[in-house]
Amino acid sequence: MLSVEATGKNIEQAISNALFELKAVREDVDIKILEEGGLFKKAKVLVSISPDEVEKYEKREQIKNEEVSSIIPTKEDLAQETISVEDDKDEEVEVISSNKKINKQEKDIEKAQKFIQGLLNKTSLTGSVELNEKGDEIFANIVGYSDIIGYRGEGLNALQYLTSVVVSKNNRHAKKIRVDCDNYRARRESSLIALAQRMAKKVERTHSSVKLEPMTANERRIIHTALAESSTVETLSKGEEPHRFLIIKPKD
Repeated sequence: MLSVEATGKNIEQAISNALFELKAVREDVDIKILEEGGLFKKAKVLVSISPDEVEKYEKREQIKNEEVSSIIPTKEDLAQETISVEDDKDEEVEVISSNKKINKQEKDIEKAQKFIQGLLNKTSLTGSVELNEKGDEIFANIVGYSDIIGYRGEGLNALQYLTSVVVSKNNRHAKKIRVDCDNYRARRESSLIALAQRMAKKVERTHSSVKLEPMTANERRIIHTALAESSTVETLSKGEEPHRFLIIKPKD
């Protein structure tokens, strides 16, 4: 879907509704006002992906249409996986002898390894999972399963959440889980910083605010940090999760 008609109580709301439907950002679209609206009539707009951005959105649709569902479990799958973990005696039982006691942190790593690898083994893909610890976090890097990333990291974020649930079950002191795949998160951070700088220049040039698409809290933090030292623009978070978004605006 590369264009959509949408209505709203005013032009701005109609555009916002269209952008939400397209899952697009304002700087990537062309807007045609079909009806101005009025006291008893809604505004109507036609919003289309700009020609120079079509390839990006076509690729996004291709990724979304892939069978990511076979890799990333639903909420029902999560419930089933949790039950499976509870039933797995080898994973739940902590073996203690007079000479050796299993390290709790090592057990967290083992849980993460088994859960992630177990899910990935259900696919026809090949690859591996590498884990290491740093401070109070466990980092899991998936190698060779790029399809797990999903659109803008949605699949990867879901897998990270599910792994955290499994590892922290019955363990209030479990380490935080960070899941990455083929260095995706570093590449995404670079992309967001570039976006922040590009939109800041646009705000400086037009003296108008720019609204970005909804992002996760971590992605918003990257944008905030990238522009924190700017003398010309500032960033504001608005909206409710999971549709919370950023506005880049001229400094007063």
